[in-house]
Amino acid sequence: MKNLFLVVFLLISSFAISQPAPKPYGPLPTNRQLKWQETEMYCIIHFGPDTYTDKEWGYGDEDPQIVNPTQFSAIQIVDAAKAGGFKGIVVVAKHHDGFCMWPTQTTAYDISKSPYKNGRGDILEEYRDACNQLGIKMGVYCSPWDRNNALYGKPEYVTGVYRKQLEELYTHYGPIFISWFDGANGGDGYYGGAREVRKIDRSTYYGWDTTWAIPRKLAPDAVLFGDVGPDVRWVGNENGRAGETCWEAYTPHAPNPGKTPGNGYTKDFEGTQGQRHGKYWMPAECDVSLRPGWFYHKDQDDKIKSPDSLLRLYYQSVGRGACLDLGLSPDKRGLLFDNDVNSLKKFGGILKETFAVNLAKGATLMPSNVRGGNKTKFGPQNLTDNNRYSYWATDDTVTTPQLIVNLHRKKIFNVIRLRENIKLGQRIEAVAVDAWTDGKWAQIALATSIGGNRLIRLPENVTASKVRLRITQSPVCIALSDFGLFKEPNKI
Repeated sequence: MKNLFLVVFLLISSFAISQPAPKPYGPLPTNRQLKWQETEMYCIIHFGPDTYTDKEWGYGDEDPQIVNPTQFSAIQIVDAAKAGGFKGIVVVAKHHDGFCMWPTQTTAYDISKSPYKNGRGDILEEYRDACNQLGIKMGVYCSPWDRNNALYGKPEYVTGVYRKQLEELYTHYGPIFISWFDGANGGDGYYGGAREVRKIDRSTYYGWDTTWAIPRKLAPDAVLFGDVGPDVRWVGNENGRAGETCWEAYTPHAPNPGKTPGNGYTKDFEGTQGQRHGKYWMPAECDVSLRPGWFYHKDQDDKIKSPDSLLRLYYQSVGRGACLDLGLSPDKRGLLFDNDVNSLKKFGGILKETFAVNLAKGATLMPSNVRGGNKTKFGPQNLTDNNRYSYWATDDTVTTPQLIVNLHRKKIFNVIRLRENIKLGQRIEAVAVDAWTDGKWAQIALATSIGGNRLIRLPENVTASKVRLRITQSPVCIALSDFGLFKEPNKI
């Protein structure tokens, strides 16, 4: 009897393994994009001359002597980010004022001209060491606009200054997980004393194909973020929110069709939603600051986003398939203010407790309403294991299956998590979720654009012994990799 059971089991296993995987649909992510997606949250840290002048954008003529943090602690800053559940930081190595926070060979306007550590300081190196110690990823932002440099606007600035700065950063402070760019390109500035307005064509001046080849060579695992990607697009606002429907794909509006997608621009509303049939896999980053401003301002010490506000942003960014990039602003001491640290810690605690236990774990998962029987390529049994790339796939002809999750007893939840195996593309367009209550099914949620992550936060707790997932729209068979039910600790 045991041998017969073994033979049957092996036959079933062999059949499952031999089934062909679904064909990929649409544009697909690269390995570096997959790693970025798994990061989910990171912090961009603004600290420099603007910290001491109470400005957001320095003019480029600020005296390096003002940059003198007396207690700078990269460990304190990175540890606060980690306590908030953030898995990486992006260091603003140079903002628009042109001041470099590392000792560079490209300009005299850098940290070595400040009193910090008697001119022997290196802020980038301290962040690198802190990230290594705490197990946090590190990225860098070096502003392409430089309001200090006399060469800005001329070709020599790009070839002899900016690109060399990128080479220094990626050579000395790696590994880098994200190379961050933005769209601040030209205007009024100091420019070595000229004090004038200089404008450039942002689609051609920086020679993006050649410039981006630098991180591609020196930081091959890093995604390139910018207004138009090419790996990660701007979400189109600085509110930290992706669209309720947010597609991973996008086609930038390029002045030179067919060229690199970065030689163009993003329409704000399109960045927020993406495009269902976009040409490139180019998911969204949602940037927002913990404070009203990106740099530290003392009059904002009591205007820190609360843990509950951060939680809402989490569901509106990470919960919609994007990544959240939260701005942190160390003060003049070189430390995060206590209010900032406390808000991050409480937010991280809520996240940790919410997602500690998947209430669907151990449930019986039963496909239903599948035409022609249970036509599944791979069983759904592993959907509650938090594995992003193992998945339940239906037969190629089955695009609107249903899945009943039998919890075996009543459980209370207010968060539903769905994920697709995005190695096969973004496939599902719409779903509905029902709960078995009072002896009948009742719809509790609708959602679109699942992608790498979809978190449905219900307005009230739901108590149910069974949950039903209905795929209501998909152009091809599904490849669902995760189903989870969770309860926030503060939801009574």
